[in-house]
Amino acid sequence: MRLPVQKTYKLYIGGSFPRSESGRTYEVEGANVALGSRKDVRDAVRAAREAFPKWAGMTAYNRGQILYRVAEMMEGRREQFAELTGSEAEVNSAVDCWVWYAGWADKLGQVLGSSNPVAGPYFNFTVPEPTGVVGVVAPEDPPLSGLVARLAPAIVGGNAVVLIVSEHRPLAAVTLAEVLATSDVPGGVVNVLTGRKVDLCPVLAGHMDVNAIDLAGVEGDRAELERLAADNVKRVVRNGEGQSPWHAAAFLELKTVWHPIGL
Repeated sequence: MRLPVQKTYKLYIGGSFPRSESGRTYEVEGANVALGSRKDVRDAVRAAREAFPKWAGMTAYNRGQILYRVAEMMEGRREQFAELTGSEAEVNSAVDCWVWYAGWADKLGQVLGSSNPVAGPYFNFTVPEPTGVVGVVAPEDPPLSGLVARLAPAIVGGNAVVLIVSEHRPLAAVTLAEVLATSDVPGGVVNVLTGRKVDLCPVLAGHMDVNAIDLAGVEGDRAELERLAADNVKRVVRNGEGQSPWHAAAFLELKTVWHPIGL
C-alpha cells in the first residue's frame, strides 16, 4: 500500500522555501510547520532590502498586473484555500482584495499626489514614493483574508514586506506564498515567516533596516514593540478594517519637488 507524501511547510524568503535555520518545527493544524528564528527574520529583511529597488522601480501599471495575477492564481486554487480556511467566503474576500488593490496601483499617484500653487517662478508638485522595507504582523483570524488585507496595501505602492503570519493557523499563509512564488512577484518582495510571534515580533520591530511596521496581528500590549520601533523612527501603521487607498498611503512617503520656470 502506498503512503501519501506528507507536505512540509517551510518559510518563504527571497523567493525560495528554506527550512528555519534552527531546523526546528512546531505542530499546528495537523502539520509540522517551520519555527522561525531571529536569524530567519534578519535573512528576510536582507532579502526584502535587496528586492526593494526592482519592485519600486517597476511602473505602477506593471505592479497592478502582477497583483491581479496573484488573484488569478488564488482563484485557480480556491478549493484548496477553502479547505485550509474552512470558509469559501474568506477565500472570495481575499481574491477580491487583490483585485481591488491591483486596480488602485496606477491611480495612487493621482489621488495622493498634487500640484501645489506657490508664490514664485516655480513648479511645485508632490508625488508618493514607497517607504522601503515594511514589517507586517498578520492577524490570527481570519488567517487568509486578514493577512491579504494587510499585505496588499503594503506592496501595491512598491514596498517590500517581511510578513509574520498567524501563529495558530499558518497553513493558508504558507500556501499563499506558493501562489506568490508563481505569480511574477519578484523573489524577496514578500517574505513569509511562521513561528511564535513572541519570538519574532521584537526582532522585526527592533530591526534597524525596517522602515515601517504594521502591528495589526499583535495581541495584547504593543507598547514594547512600539518602543523598539522608535529606535530608528519606524513608522507604526494603524490601518483600520476594510479596503482603502489610504491604507496604501500609510506605507508611502510624499516627496515634494521644486522646479524653476523660465530658466
